[in-house]
Amino acid sequence: MLKEFKEFAMKGNVVDLAVGVIIGAAFGAIVNTLVSDVLMPLIGLVSGGMDFSNMYVLLKEGTKTPAPYSSLAAAKEAGAVTLAYGLLINTIVNFLIVAMSLFVVIKAMNAAQRTPPPEPAEIPPPSAEQVLLTQIRDLLARR
Repeated sequence: MLKEFKEFAMKGNVVDLAVGVIIGAAFGAIVNTLVSDVLMPLIGLVSGGMDFSNMYVLLKEGTKTPAPYSSLAAAKEAGAVTLAYGLLINTIVNFLIVAMSLFVVIKAMNAAQRTPPPEPAEIPPPSAEQVLLTQIRDLLARR
């Protein structure tokens, strides 16, 4: 059983998948930072200084502190029930950036792997046998 597991784990597909998952996690961290620290502040600046991560709808006041709350974190700390649609916006932007990045990477990889079509090969001159057979054919056609 151990030998079978070792053979399974050492197959190329499993190792490739493990490398892909590790690189994907690192790529995800980069994209999360790009979205939360670069793009969302720019989008917030363009939209009048809005912070999407603090956009929420208060469904029920908290038991510890009454509303209004200065941020989503303050509302959650007070025990309020919220609908945090701003976090959904952040997640959608994050997904779109990841999807676009993967599209660009895969498109570049496909372009790099494409081989140019082979150039037409020169037609070699006919062999002596072909020339002789062509002459015989032409003589028979004239009769």
